Amino acid sequence: MSHLSTLLQLVPLGPEEFEPHPLHRADRDWTETNCWQDMMIEVLHLLDLDPVAASAFSLSTDFEGSQWTLFKYPPEDLRTLFGIEIAELYVWRPVIDHLEIAFRDRQLLTVEVDAFYLPDTAGVTYKLGHVKTGIVPQMLDRSGRRMWYFHNAGYFELSGDDFDAIFQLSGPSAHVPLPYVEVVRLDRVRQPDPEELRRIAVELAREHLLRRPSTNPMPRFREHLSADLPWIEEHGEAGFHPYAFATCRQCGASAELAAAFVDWLDEHDGGGLGAAADRYREISSTAKALQFALARVARHRKVDLDAPFERMGAAWQEATDALAARYLG
Repeated sequence: MSHLSTLLQLVPLGPEEFEPHPLHRADRDWTETNCWQDMMIEVLHLLDLDPVAASAFSLSTDFEGSQWTLFKYPPEDLRTLFGIEIAELYVWRPVIDHLEIAFRDRQLLTVEVDAFYLPDTAGVTYKLGHVKTGIVPQMLDRSGRRMWYFHNAGYFELSGDDFDAIFQLSGPSAHVPLPYVEVVRLDRVRQPDPEELRRIAVELAREHLLRRPSTNPMPRFREHLSADLPWIEEHGEAGFHPYAFATCRQCGASAELAAAFVDWLDEHDGGGLGAAADRYREISSTAKALQFALARVARHRKVDLDAPFERMGAAWQEATDALAARYLG
């Protein structure tokens, strides 16, 4: 295809103009959750859609053995609420070509890339380590070798040699296989009126409460963590970081998102749910403290698991029971 010199973007927005959604405020327990969820929060924000109202799925996250649910908006929830369609894109040509097509069709793509070439990861992976992550490009200037993109909780610019490398324009990289790409179709996006939004969000809350863990997940989480302490101590800082991301961070961040969603229900669906939201916030803050404790384990120190898991277990049960009584009868 021919490569036009025109700048392609969905919405005129430069990184200097970007203001993150309140879910990414610096004063929250978890300013970042996981890359897909965080970038989709900001995509919804970009489209003037409510990321909090779409968060009923946070009520059904669970401990899954090796991790707490790596949570993200279910595509069916986004379709029901806002008409957004998300599906895997078969990559049959260079990714940058697919991006140009998507922009001209008023679509977005989620793209798996090598964080080695993302300047926003400076000091972590940028030019230091080859780690896959996901981004959503929002502006593409192929002739100018520039791109603006959502990644984690922010919106950033990439250019020059990093642009060439991220799209493998100088030839395939030995570090990154054919990427996983999703197309985010926006041709049927709609903004429901407040009453319809409330009705759909409540129905999704019921659906996810029906899918909630069959037993309190905190004792299972504690059992696995207790067995994993020697592994954390053996692997030190290098092992602690991915372990904490998969467990404490996903547990705490999903609970903090659940608290925001229950606050939303409290405001829009009759009140009386403040105590349940507070219980989720207790899980969030306790999981953050637990993560700091595990960092000490990586330095060969002891940690008490009884107190934090007792608090989190009781808080999960109280919040879940209150919501089930309200929405499941």
